[in-house]
Amino acid sequence: MGIRPRIILIMGIFSLIATLLIGAASYKLTERNAISEAKNKGQLLFHYILAYRQYFKSQQRALVMELVEENRFYPELMSGFVVTRGIWEVFKEENKGYDFKQATLDPLYPPNKADSDEIRMIGAFRQNPDLQMLEGVLDKNGERFFYLAYPIKIDSTDCLRCHGDPADAPRDQMEIYGTENGYRWQFGDTVSAYVIYVSIQEALASAKRMAGQLFLVGIGCFFLALLAMLLFLDRSVIRPIEYLSDRIEEISQGKNLQESFRPEGDDEIGILARAIEHLRLNMLGMHKGKTHDGD
Repeated sequence: MGIRPRIILIMGIFSLIATLLIGAASYKLTERNAISEAKNKGQLLFHYILAYRQYFKSQQRALVMELVEENRFYPELMSGFVVTRGIWEVFKEENKGYDFKQATLDPLYPPNKADSDEIRMIGAFRQNPDLQMLEGVLDKNGERFFYLAYPIKIDSTDCLRCHGDPADAPRDQMEIYGTENGYRWQFGDTVSAYVIYVSIQEALASAKRMAGQLFLVGIGCFFLALLAMLLFLDRSVIRPIEYLSDRIEEISQGKNLQESFRPEGDDEIGILARAIEHLRLNMLGMHKGKTHDGD
């Protein structure tokens, strides 16, 4: 294989590898930025939810319990879970791409039943009581989400009024939810998790498109750079080398010894050219000496 095709092949391979690496790095960087942005949004939502829950427990609940007669239960007034869920439903109407769930192992409200991923999250909180948060990326209903999960522990006896022994629960609650699920919780147990989902589907799709566009632009830039470099090498390296190669071949055969050439440049090709010129002069001198001896 000649020097031209070898240079083209080697530079083409390196250009392709470099372009692929740039495209992959671009995708990873955009993916990481998308996840970081999703995390910031998820944390903001959680802090809002937590702030409301704390306000509900410290300000509203005690007042509601004073005003409502014993054994009566109005979920929309007395259940922090129900109120939080209701607020979220209103929020979600105008804000797509988000989801929130009070994932529970044994809930009163069936839609809160933890799925397999959420059961794993709750299990991690149970195994490590000091763990305050979990985060990651998962597929949910065919869509890619970043999630944040925070444990819900039974840290108040007020919770056990509704979720302890069914016999102690408000009569209205038993009529609404029955007595089979959502009871017999224990103080200190981690029974649930707040899980906030932020869709990153569109961000990842955009990252792929951007990486693809960058790959195409990179290919085009590398192609132009390769073409320019090949033109430069052809003019400044390959053609001089081919010329010097032909001259050496002629000199070795004693041809055109009278034809001189002026080496130019101080680079390696110039040094090689001067060496060949010296060789030509030596060969010419030897050839003239043999001619005179013959005479």
